Amino acid sequence: MLNASFPLDPALRIAPVHRRTFGSFVEHMGRCVYTGIYEPDHPTADADGFRRDVLELTRELGVTTVRYPGGNFVSGYRWEDGVGPRASRPVRRDLAWHSLETNEVGLDEFMRWTRKAGVEPMMAVNLGTRGVQEALDLLEYANHPAGTHLSDQRVANGAAEPYGIRMWCLGNEMDGPWQVGHKTADEYGRLAAETARAMRMAQPDLELVACGSSGPEMATFGAWEATVLEHTYDQVDYISLHAYYEERDGDLASFLASGVEMDRFADSVISIADAVGARLRNRKRIMLSFDEWNVWYLSRHQAQQPRTDWPVAPRVIEDRYHLADAVVVGGLLISLLRHSDRVTAASQAQLVNVIAPIMTEPGGPAWRQTIFHPFARTAAAAAGQVLRVEPTCPTHETARYGEVPVIDAVATYDAEAATAAIFVVNRSTDSPVSLDVDTRGLAAERVTRCLTLSDTDVYAYNTARHPDRVAPRDNKDVRLDGGRLNIVLPPVSWSVIELATARS
Repeated sequence: MLNASFPLDPALRIAPVHRRTFGSFVEHMGRCVYTGIYEPDHPTADADGFRRDVLELTRELGVTTVRYPGGNFVSGYRWEDGVGPRASRPVRRDLAWHSLETNEVGLDEFMRWTRKAGVEPMMAVNLGTRGVQEALDLLEYANHPAGTHLSDQRVANGAAEPYGIRMWCLGNEMDGPWQVGHKTADEYGRLAAETARAMRMAQPDLELVACGSSGPEMATFGAWEATVLEHTYDQVDYISLHAYYEERDGDLASFLASGVEMDRFADSVISIADAVGARLRNRKRIMLSFDEWNVWYLSRHQAQQPRTDWPVAPRVIEDRYHLADAVVVGGLLISLLRHSDRVTAASQAQLVNVIAPIMTEPGGPAWRQTIFHPFARTAAAAAGQVLRVEPTCPTHETARYGEVPVIDAVATYDAEAATAAIFVVNRSTDSPVSLDVDTRGLAAERVTRCLTLSDTDVYAYNTARHPDRVAPRDNKDVRLDGGRLNIVLPPVSWSVIELATARS
């Protein structure tokens, strides 16, 4: 048994909990849309063709924003293909995922879905094969009240009120050579600045996201951010970050420490953005939108032979997630919360079927993957202010990241509601940890809930037949006595401890 401890101090505030941290992502890719959120012949389908079982799970997941329609897909997308009478919508080739897009679901349908799901839309514009005018056209269609050609077209299509979309992504992963319309940093930076400037002329209160690097492993990482922000600093509010993590070569210890890499990535982008701001003598702070993140076994996908056919909604990267993947996702959420002073928006990719917390079968059930649980419980419990947590604990050696702490944790505290929550992972592959937390600074009165996600088989997963094989269980080993909390954390586990505190 290893030992760890930390105090909770309400003075160690990082920033408020941002609800946009708990965003997701719906891309026209694989079965995310078709037989994912939309399946008009499904037994649970509503009048608009949306699966009610998926809507219920989306609400349970606690998703607050959804990025749409891509992803790589957006760089070849013509938004106008997806509006108007379905019978007149064209079928197009999607070069990004080598499939056919029927355009049965487009902007109007997606906006109806967001309202049923209770989420905020985060819209991406195509800066791969398109540019300023097409972005302005989409903005006019979506947000102008009425009285113009495109806003009247929206009204005629059944949406009398404007959609009021506030957050817009200026393209997607334009640094990636796989991207349709791939650009250099200067080419993209100038186009993004021109697009942002024009969009703000139409609607000044938009929140705009410039494309950062597709990942910290990109050869142009750092230089890309610096160049793009030199062009766009005055016009944008966010720079994006994308990162995916997977267990490599059986190295579970390094995989469980993936949050170390996420921390480094975020810290690096913050430093670059602030350096550009200083060089430009601009006191504005650029925020971070971590709008693609998850566990993704990308190496498996890349090892497959490229498609030669053009299917509709094929099964693409439907990764099956196990317990260790869920623990890593819980750890990545800890990292995102820890950076809440600058990471004020994030989107786990994706929502349904494609590297997703929710899985479906056509005509059949929907169920929760293991990674559903840490996301849902964190989204439900995190409130108020994020508190810095500095554990005293053993370290262990990892092949990728060197020595890392055995536990990682963050806490939130809502003084008005008199609640607090502790989120913690045990990264040890073989040792339980006895964790002592001094809660006297918060005047904790009782534990209202304590859940732990663990399993004797770290590679156990959920299926349609066994949807609850891996799920959080009540942790009976938690004690609160005299303001001191003790809990035993199993190896390879994620836990949330919710507390009632005295009112301030």
